[in-house]
Amino acid sequence: MTQPATPARRDDPAGPPKTPQPRRGDPRPAPVARADIRTLSLLGVLAALIVVGGLTRPEEFLATSNLQLVLTQASVIGVVTVGMTFVITSGGIDLSVGAIVALSSVWATTVATQEYGFTGILFTAVAVGVGCGLVNGVLIAYGGMVPFIATIAMLASARGLALQITDGKTQIVTVDSVLDLGVKDANILGVPPLVLVFAVVVALGLLLLNRTTFGRRTLAVGGNPEAARLAGIDVRRQRLYLYLLSGLCCGIAAFMLIVLSGSGQNTNGNLYELDAIAAAIIGGTLLSGGRGTITGSLLGVLIFTTITNIFALNNLESAVQQIAKGAIIVAAVLVQHRTLREGRT
Repeated sequence: MTQPATPARRDDPAGPPKTPQPRRGDPRPAPVARADIRTLSLLGVLAALIVVGGLTRPEEFLATSNLQLVLTQASVIGVVTVGMTFVITSGGIDLSVGAIVALSSVWATTVATQEYGFTGILFTAVAVGVGCGLVNGVLIAYGGMVPFIATIAMLASARGLALQITDGKTQIVTVDSVLDLGVKDANILGVPPLVLVFAVVVALGLLLLNRTTFGRRTLAVGGNPEAARLAGIDVRRQRLYLYLLSGLCCGIAAFMLIVLSGSGQNTNGNLYELDAIAAAIIGGTLLSGGRGTITGSLLGVLIFTTITNIFALNNLESAVQQIAKGAIIVAAVLVQHRTLREGRT
């Protein structure tokens, strides 16, 4: 007669596996907690800058018009930073974003393009940005070129072509429907239209990176490309899509810059690549790939834009401003290295 099986004793090694519990006193925070601490730290830095601005120039800094200006200026570079965050998360880099913004803006403001009105300018800016992203993506993903070299080549080529199109002159926009977006009367509930565009791009970026298969593939490619390939991910195609996304963001930013300045210039987007990379880094995106955060990049953009605004209001030299930005970047990278070391131990 078969005997009923007896339940495994608590100390029986063959018993059911126990769910591992964190050890008491373990100093290492969980990844989510680490991300929350980073976000809170960035919010603290931004709050401190707002306090400094309010104390040094209370009437000017806290004025509604100045706050709208800060958000508007952050919107243009912020859209570029969203695309840059995706590229860096995948383990790549795009040093051509500023030049792509310049080329898109001047191509979209030629006399021939402006004859097609609002739609022609918007379409041209976006199409040029996506086209440049396509060239970068093909060279890197299918041509085997190192991202640094490919995007440096695009930077030089796009800047040169922008200069040739403009002949060194500023191209004035004469389409009223485009210019009207930059006036105060176009604000929606006190919020400039460009800020709303930035908010939509950030929201879509959050969803794309955190809630879709595309985002998970981006993280996988950045973390370990070979493992991602073995898991069935087309790594080359994913990288192509990421540079297309970066070019799309540059095209949108170029149109926003056209609205903001009312013109197209070959000097547009100067040093955008450095600002976008810096904002993504201090936001918590790893330069080595495998981890990215749109929220952190957003806070990084706001921090840098607020610093620039405070320095301008206090009539401080731009050299001091660049030194401050450099110090923040170095501090952010050191924090990243420390976080990585703690994660390995």
